[in-house]
Amino acid sequence: MRLILKDIVKQFGDKQVLRGAGFTFEKGNIYGLLGRNGAGKTTLFDCLSGEKGMDGGQVLLEENGGTRELREEDVGYVYSLPILPEFLTGFEFVAYFMDINRDKLQAGMSIDDYFDMMSMSAEDRHRLIKGYSHGMKNKLQMLLFLITKPPVILLDEPLTSFDVIVALEMKRMLKELKTDHILIFSTHILQLASDLCDELVVLHKGELSAVPSELLHSADFEQSVINLLKDEEHAGNV
Repeated sequence: MRLILKDIVKQFGDKQVLRGAGFTFEKGNIYGLLGRNGAGKTTLFDCLSGEKGMDGGQVLLEENGGTRELREEDVGYVYSLPILPEFLTGFEFVAYFMDINRDKLQAGMSIDDYFDMMSMSAEDRHRLIKGYSHGMKNKLQMLLFLITKPPVILLDEPLTSFDVIVALEMKRMLKELKTDHILIFSTHILQLASDLCDELVVLHKGELSAVPSELLHSADFEQSVINLLKDEEHAGNV
């Protein structure tokens, strides 16, 4: 399975954020998306998920010997700022989500099984979402794509709000998920990218490019990424 981005263009007024961005992502890898603040990482995710329309280009999903346009239901998106119904408990929300996605449920899995997979206590799952921490809200978002198992999973700064123990659990879960999904997450933490990712992709000046794989675990990794991301205008600020 492959996710193919072709010449994606997105602009806001006179500002062109994505300038013909193209890349091919493959199942079985965890991709780290790196870029400076304002580079367009969230905009790219919004375009892939259907949150925002593209001004040009194509996004294709290649699977089972065929190729088609990516659909909104193909994408699971964990937002950096969780968007959840805070007037419901976690349990009520997941029960509703499972009901409207009953055709996608894994046989034999109960709602409590899913909460157990996320290590959410009985007390937490029956609390109002309004009272959840940022990390708990992100866990709830991630639980949703465990239920629907979309082929493409986008994570916008997914682990920065978790404590050390939960972050380790999430890393382990993501490594298990990559065998059946295309996983892309944005981060500004180079150590996290080096630890977790199989491949790194840089978004710079509106275009996507791969970080050479031999640099990923090398002593020159951080400096190499900095060199890829800086330009003359910003060189003094890096």
